[in-house]
Amino acid sequence: MMQRPLRPEDYSLKETSPHLGGGTAGDKLTTTYDLVEQMQYLYVRVVKAKDLPPKDIVSGSLDPYVEVRLGNYKGTTRHFEKKTNPEWNQVFAFSKDRIQASTLEVLVKDKDFVKDDFVGRIFFDLTEIPKRVPPDSPLAPQWYRLEDKKGDKIKGELMLAVWMGTQADEAFSDAWHSDAATVPSDGLPNIRSKVYLTPKLWYVRVNVIEAQDLLPSDKGRFPEVFVKASVGNQALRTRISPSRSINPMWNEDLMFVAAESFEEHLVISVEDRVGPNKDEVLGKTIIPLQKVDRRLDHKPVPSRWYTMEKHVVITEGDKKKEMKFSSRIHLRICLDGGYHVLDESTHYSSDLRPTAKQLWKPSIGVLELGILNSQGLLPMKTKDGKGTTDAYCVAKYGQKWVRTRTIIDSFAPKWNEQYTWEVYDPCTVVTIGVFDNCHLHGGEKAAGTKDSRIGKVRIRLSTLETDKVYTHAYPLLVLLPSGVKKMGEVHLAVRFTCSSLLNMMHMYSQPLLPKMHYLHPLSVTQLDVLRHQATLIVSTRLSRAEPPLRKEVVEYMLDVDSHMWSMRKSKANFFRIMGVLGGAIAVGKWFNQICNWKNPLTTVLIHVLFVILVLYPELILPTVFLYLFLIGVWYYRWRPRYPPHMDTRLSHADTAHSDELDEEFDTFPTSRHPDIVRMRYDRLRSVAGRIQTVVGDLANQGERLQSLLSWRDPRATALFVLFCLVAAVVLYVTPFRLVALLAGIYLLRHPRFRHKLPSVPLNFFRRLPARTDSML
Repeated sequence: MMQRPLRPEDYSLKETSPHLGGGTAGDKLTTTYDLVEQMQYLYVRVVKAKDLPPKDIVSGSLDPYVEVRLGNYKGTTRHFEKKTNPEWNQVFAFSKDRIQASTLEVLVKDKDFVKDDFVGRIFFDLTEIPKRVPPDSPLAPQWYRLEDKKGDKIKGELMLAVWMGTQADEAFSDAWHSDAATVPSDGLPNIRSKVYLTPKLWYVRVNVIEAQDLLPSDKGRFPEVFVKASVGNQALRTRISPSRSINPMWNEDLMFVAAESFEEHLVISVEDRVGPNKDEVLGKTIIPLQKVDRRLDHKPVPSRWYTMEKHVVITEGDKKKEMKFSSRIHLRICLDGGYHVLDESTHYSSDLRPTAKQLWKPSIGVLELGILNSQGLLPMKTKDGKGTTDAYCVAKYGQKWVRTRTIIDSFAPKWNEQYTWEVYDPCTVVTIGVFDNCHLHGGEKAAGTKDSRIGKVRIRLSTLETDKVYTHAYPLLVLLPSGVKKMGEVHLAVRFTCSSLLNMMHMYSQPLLPKMHYLHPLSVTQLDVLRHQATLIVSTRLSRAEPPLRKEVVEYMLDVDSHMWSMRKSKANFFRIMGVLGGAIAVGKWFNQICNWKNPLTTVLIHVLFVILVLYPELILPTVFLYLFLIGVWYYRWRPRYPPHMDTRLSHADTAHSDELDEEFDTFPTSRHPDIVRMRYDRLRSVAGRIQTVVGDLANQGERLQSLLSWRDPRATALFVLFCLVAAVVLYVTPFRLVALLAGIYLLRHPRFRHKLPSVPLNFFRRLPARTDSML
């Protein structure tokens, strides 16, 4: 069956009406999880057993485990060897939508090599199982006597708790789920929901001041000394000291990113450039970051002298003797807690707080996100000859990451999981990504595989009205080398609750970043390098969690490769600029129509307004602000009703050429054929040539302004100077209102009094010299 071509509305946002909370607002069963649809589950908690009868006649032992059966679904606990009083404390969850049986059967069995032996069982009628919804207290487990196959009571008891609940139950996240019955036990940790926290990141500032008593091996030359510092895989070096001596000075800052609990140390070495690509270590010291001072403001921390050691082997006759020389280095090292460590793009940051918790301001509200379901997902992999998708969601806001459980083999998975975050700044973005789980088997079978990206959604909190629930279906769009592709839709419910409207309004007057970014700003290059290191640290830490949030997932959520060159993005940004300038261009066209009397009535009204403003200039600013106020009130009728979403037209994703997309997905450095690289280089030169022409024209106009008084053209400058003198005298003796009135009437004069040729001032300006004739 061929898929129909996608229409523009397929890429748009769609409003939905889910049955949130599972009932009406007055329903007592909807006390939690009010942004998702309630999903009913049958929970079985197997706690422990006692006095189980032995089954092995020879040894008189028992290797017990519990099997929970409900229709065609079967879940088993782990087994214990030679234990008659085992403890499991495992929970099983069966989706009510898939229950086709009327009884629940819990069996105790004895693990054996050939065939597992039956020990006893317990039956439950599903109509008699109690219901429980948090915040009700958990159901207390009870002891149940085992029965044999005939229904008679036998020796042995099993402690169980059986109840009907929802996904809001505390046992939900750690339970074995019936829809994941085909997943082996070593893959179960990879499908469960989980909450992760970004490691706390600090900027490490190393101010290298000077060194003393260095001992170069060649004392007959001036040493070319520099300092090399490293934290983990980050390595930086200073410039070569201009004072070429054994007591060099630098006074240079080096910046690194480090994560608590500071497992990596700061390694400082002083090296001498003795030849091309050959450096000699003159001293080395290791500084634990746990002992480094922390600062919260711009005040410098005390500097310290650190001892560096150098081991030298000296030959005396036939004997070699190792000697240790000590030198010193003067450093000022601190952990800068006043900065926000950027680990995501500043255009859609989810957190802008400084590292030090003492500098945090109170939260202004709460973000609640309900991840409902997905529809129309495409098959992401092949299993047993058919396409399948095992989808899960990841949401990131601030330092908190959440991952939903994986729904096995479904193109319309239902998660219905709800999460909350504290909000400290409304001008932040929450990111939701959908992925295909390729690690269901765990262990070595999944080694080397990567979870596939299905799509991503960003929602800016400042575009949401407070205390309003937004329920929409967001298109999941992915850009592939073949073009933009819709992978399905994800249905979300979002609510931003404001705890203090005054505090939130006050945030709009505050700097976007902590004040250290403005008192001691970091360069753009430094921020790019530090951001790359921060994302590397975050992805490495989260990939070491259990279950891991994999590196490819973290990098996709953080947009690690967003800085790479793309012809498509360049076009999109150019048209964005044109869209911004479109308002000014429209005003210019409107004013030109006024000057040319296209609409005489409007022109006359503009003349009257202009005369009033000239005669009463104190009305100018009030008129401007009143006009802006009226425009804002008028546009309120057409305010956006929906949150923003990925726009294929704005991104130029639907019109991008295949070669442009292939270039965008090329590796760095390139892996394409030299002929293709040459063609793309020529195209880039052509585009850059046009940009170069535009930049040159702008430079020409600026240089012509400078040449008005530079006497580069003596006649033009003399004319301008004389004009300035005459204008000064005339304006001195003439009232300003009269001058403004005459200038405005001249500018708005009727076309009958206009010439098609350029005006005298424009002709004079175009004749001014620029420095193009000095260009090679």
